[in-house]
Amino acid sequence: MKKTALILILMFFALIAIYFFLSPAKDEFVEEDLYNEIMQRGYIKVGINTDSKPFGFYDKNGNIIGYDADLSRYIAQYLLKNREKVKFVPITPSNRLIKASTGQVDIVISTVTITPARQEVVSFSIPYDIAGQAVLVKSNSSIKSISDLANQTVGVIFGTTAEKNMKVLVPTANVRGFTSYAEAYKTLKSGNITAITSDDTILSRFVIDDSSVRLLPKRYSKEPYGIAFKKGSSTVKLKENIDFAIKDMQQKNVINRLRKYWNVDCK
Repeated sequence: MKKTALILILMFFALIAIYFFLSPAKDEFVEEDLYNEIMQRGYIKVGINTDSKPFGFYDKNGNIIGYDADLSRYIAQYLLKNREKVKFVPITPSNRLIKASTGQVDIVISTVTITPARQEVVSFSIPYDIAGQAVLVKSNSSIKSISDLANQTVGVIFGTTAEKNMKVLVPTANVRGFTSYAEAYKTLKSGNITAITSDDTILSRFVIDDSSVRLLPKRYSKEPYGIAFKKGSSTVKLKENIDFAIKDMQQKNVINRLRKYWNVDCK
């Protein structure tokens, strides 16, 4: 009897072990819905580039302002009914997709161009604006078109689409990467690079502030901007709400007003 009881007990624990081993961990790999998490938390974490005037930069009081900052506040107003319910997280062009894909921020609003390659890494909202790749040179430069940059040194910002575009448009150009626009601009002014290429909406700020530089008139690509966030089922509801908010802003002419207010209406 004792032997039989022992066998039954062992069989019982064996069955329990098999059950837990074979049963799917229902909650272990289920991500919490990000939209619901934001609602419960009461604010939205937005990744923003603070070296991208007029899109994101610090004012004299240390506050983050700009086109992207205002757009973030419109999103907060739509989602949370309060435009101040935003926590800005400084990012760079080279780490912004990592921040979004790993959930370190809820969304990234940072002049991110929607591309097929990037859509493999993160999800995007519908486009909220569009830019064009431009070339910035010194005013006294002999450069008249992008073809004149053959065998010249051209500055790009790491993590942007400009590097790939330049390699296609001018394969013989010497592309030099920078971590910030300020660094690239300083190098252009010193004469150590011939040009900077990036979105016209970003480069136009240098022309506004400094008559010693100019933009070439032609645009060499179309760059649709989207709001980026983590891929997966946890962001489906968030995407739906952000897409609706963007459509609402476009219908109410908010995007055009932001472009004009921040002097990015450069087309």
